[in-house]
Parts: sequence; C-alpha cells; structure tokens
Amino acid sequence: MSRAWLIGAGPGDVELMTLKATRALGEADVVLVDDLVNPDVLQFARKDAQIVYVGKRGGQPSTSQAGIVEAMLAHLRAGRSVARLKGGDPFVFGRGGEEQQALAAAGVQVEIINGITAGIAAPAAIGIPVTHRDHAQGVVFVTGHGAGSNEPDWHALVATRMTLVIYMGMRRLGEIAAALVQAGMSAETPCAAIESATRPEQRHVRATLDTLVARVAAAGLGSPAIVVIGGVATLGETPVSRGDIT
Repeated sequence: MSRAWLIGAGPGDVELMTLKATRALGEADVVLVDDLVNPDVLQFARKDAQIVYVGKRGGQPSTSQAGIVEAMLAHLRAGRSVARLKGGDPFVFGRGGEEQQALAAAGVQVEIINGITAGIAAPAAIGIPVTHRDHAQGVVFVTGHGAGSNEPDWHALVATRMTLVIYMGMRRLGEIAAALVQAGMSAETPCAAIESATRPEQRHVRATLDTLVARVAAAGLGSPAIVVIGGVATLGETPVSRGDIT
C-alpha cells in the first residue's frame, strides 16, 4: 500500500497550518477533506491531486465514518497515497483516533500531523488564555454534543475549577448552562463564545453564564463555535480586525 497521513489543518486561518502539513498535502495523490477545513488550505495540495469532500457536520447529511475509512483503504490498495485532512487537530474531537485504529486493523501505518486545535486557537484569537495563574491552573476540553448517557459529568467538571472549553455545544447551550449552574457553578461565571475563529468572519460575545444564551441568540452566533467558561474569559482585548458584539 501507499503512504497515508492524518493531517490537522488548524482552526481556519491558513497561516496557522504547520509546515509539515503543507508538505504532506503536496505529496498526496488523494485528499479526503472534512467540512470545516478552510478551502484555501487546498492551495498546498498537488495540482493533479484528487480532492474528495467527506463533510461531517452535526444534524446534516454526512459521509459515514465507515465510508470514509473504506474510501481511504480503496485508494491505498490502488497504490495511491492518501491525506485525510481535518479541521483543528485530528486527535481532538476529530475521530482521528478511530481512523488510525481502523487503518491499523487493515495493516496500514498512518503518519499523524498535528494541527492547532480550536479549543486553544479560538480563545487566543480574542486574547483569552485558557490557563492563567490567577484564574485557572488547567483547562478541560469537553464536547457539548452528547446527551443522555453520553452527557459529561458536569458536577465533576465544575469541581475541577478549571477553564472549560466546550466544542460542538451551540445547539445545546441552554441545557449546558443550566446543567453547570445546577452542578454548582456560579451564574456570574465569565464566558465567551467565538464563532468561526481565526477567519475573517470571526465574531464573538462575552457574557456571564446566566446571560450567555440570550447574548449568543441576540448576536445570531452559530456553529462552528467554541465556548469558554471560567475566569480567563474576562481577559484579553479584541483585535481591531475582529468583531466584538456587545
């Protein structure tokens, strides 16, 4: 079989993609691209590379995970090198670990090329550090997508007193905010929601936990977005080129 890569494209801004990622893209015969990847990243692919879009967005028609793996294997068995291109980092809520396992089971070794994950890049884009000695000694990345038996243990997360960075939480923002308050988090806890971080269309709001849902709705923010909860959300200044919705 030919060579395979799992590549993180970073949070959106093309200049935040790694040199190693651009080099690998330039070698691949086939590039399987996730929906959230900035199309401008594909400038680094070979001109004759086959670009295959395998978008995965919650609540929308998507290529199945099994279908993506099957497509990768089909190309590899045909002698083509394959780059699997994901937004952010492939190992942070990107199912990169699942794909690595599936390919390994088929006897394929995959090179992992990390990317900057949105959970760090989005807060940084508006000047928020996810850790700070005066506010948080650590950070927890958590998905807001789950429900029912897949729901995070909000009581345990609140007890850590660490910064919470929530991916894929916009559709359930009201439920998440209510669960955090019920778990003992102060309704006055500072928060921020950042949409389309690092891209020209980036927007964000700052709020407290009890006003976050209303302010996000008033601003019309939606996915893709990152939500930051904790004292660090009071920090930072808005870059001149970005929009702070107040």
